[in-house]
Amino acid sequence: MPDRADIRWFKTRFATRIGRAIAGTPFSLDFMVALACQETGEIWPLLRRQGLGEAEVLRLCVGDTIDARPDGRGRRAFPRDKAQLLSVEGGAAMFAIARQALVEMAVHIPGYRGAARQPQKFCRGFGLFQRDLQFFRVDAPYFLEQRYARFDQTLAHALRELHSKQQRIGFGGRDTLSILEQVAVAIAYNTGNFDPRRGLRQGFRPEGGKFYGEAVLDFLRLSETVAVAGEEPLIEPPRRGEAIVPPPSPVEATGPAMRVDTRVSTLFLRSQPRKSRPLRANVIGELPDGQRVRAITGRPINGFMAVEISLSGALLRGFASTQFLRPDGSIDEAPVATAEAVPALPKAVMPRRRGLVTRRADPAGAHSLNEDGQPGRHGTDVDTLRLELAAIIDWLGVDKDTHRRYRPRDGLTFCNIYCHDYCHLAGVYLPRVWWSTPALLALQRGEDVASLIGDTLREMRANDLFRWLRDFGPMFGWRRTGTLTKLQLAANQGAVALIVARRRDDGRSGHIVMVVPERDDHVAKRDAAGEVTSPLQSQAGVVNFRYGTAQPGWWNRETFAENAFWIHP
Repeated sequence: MPDRADIRWFKTRFATRIGRAIAGTPFSLDFMVALACQETGEIWPLLRRQGLGEAEVLRLCVGDTIDARPDGRGRRAFPRDKAQLLSVEGGAAMFAIARQALVEMAVHIPGYRGAARQPQKFCRGFGLFQRDLQFFRVDAPYFLEQRYARFDQTLAHALRELHSKQQRIGFGGRDTLSILEQVAVAIAYNTGNFDPRRGLRQGFRPEGGKFYGEAVLDFLRLSETVAVAGEEPLIEPPRRGEAIVPPPSPVEATGPAMRVDTRVSTLFLRSQPRKSRPLRANVIGELPDGQRVRAITGRPINGFMAVEISLSGALLRGFASTQFLRPDGSIDEAPVATAEAVPALPKAVMPRRRGLVTRRADPAGAHSLNEDGQPGRHGTDVDTLRLELAAIIDWLGVDKDTHRRYRPRDGLTFCNIYCHDYCHLAGVYLPRVWWSTPALLALQRGEDVASLIGDTLREMRANDLFRWLRDFGPMFGWRRTGTLTKLQLAANQGAVALIVARRRDDGRSGHIVMVVPERDDHVAKRDAAGEVTSPLQSQAGVVNFRYGTAQPGWWNRETFAENAFWIHP
């Protein structure tokens, strides 16, 4: 399937022409690249690698030889087989073209050679963006004149179909679409419709492979890491063992600049312009005192102002009480925080005696695991990263009675240790121990500090990890994200993602869970609009489980003072 080099070739040849065609549409260049990768990505990369010119690549972008079966299974659309194609006007000429296209394409594509040896077989998909032969009876010239072999024609047809499907699934008349909304249109392009409740797990799925929607998103993200000549990529290509994660969304509101002014506490950001019962039921974030925000309209509603903010990288939109907002003419743009490339402080790691092995079967302690055969995350593509994270979850086996490291005991639970272990194996720093305040001050002065538990080091509970992520996480590549949908999306790309909630009573345990990639047998919960309401989680706690959705909104219970969603590539 296409890799970065293939996408670079594609953009070099077609980006300018696509750019002209999509002007004024809600579809991006990278979306159109992803569509071509999904529709004919098994064809054109192999053709171009064999040195074929553009015209030949376009002419041989054909495929799909699925026949109807005697038991009624298989293809149901016209033409079900050779006989049905020959039964219509022009069908014989079309069969000759479709048969010859298969034979010539199979010379270069080994996977089609078996079909090419069967004389009744012929192609039914034509063009870089694939138009199915079921439309032959309404537009025979497109196929008989081989218009699909011209880039402008196959592109124009794809855009017409995309606009039609945009209308069908309720996005008509919109000049912009989010990434997920564009992929939803692609699913409709493939299937004719889209069900938001199923997320991207829709559309054609080859045996053992990904759903159409999942594959389009994966290709889209990959395309965003490939720059057109003279430009920077939208996303920097990740290093080995890291996922493709887009940069934080910028603040787009253009209303008056304002500043939070409470002098007492943080300010709740709510999903509706009203207080809720329970008090935190509609809270989507907490704004620090002094935080800069942008009003969206500048008009108060029921004593609340609609505002937008970037908080540690998370774009949040909601309603804040006008009682605690003040005009602030000192800012023109709301800053967007990003993760730091280089930590300003060294990692704190618990030292160990020579030969000491920390195992899952042992009671929890301050050391990280160092058993033989530990899995890791080293992949360079999204499929490998997802498989590696699944292998980490299975190896940790948080629900196994023999893994005493995570088993609740004496009123204690070990969510913090499980999340540390998951991150440790995935190559991401989430501390099991951290520097004491005197040690931090000494490090800032440039002094050498020995790692001594109970002196310069202290163990980290869930409440501590909430504060560490807020204060130090960006130094080590962590950043917040604003919605559960974005959180699950990052996990599905093979990134490390978590939810952390700080307990209101600091003497009692908070909670932290990993958000993990969806799979066939375990998926996130979504509402009728397709937004994630409860992501797929893996945790240690009162109940240990490898995969589950837990109670939706547990992080917003009154027992917790605040919460946040964090991701790391």
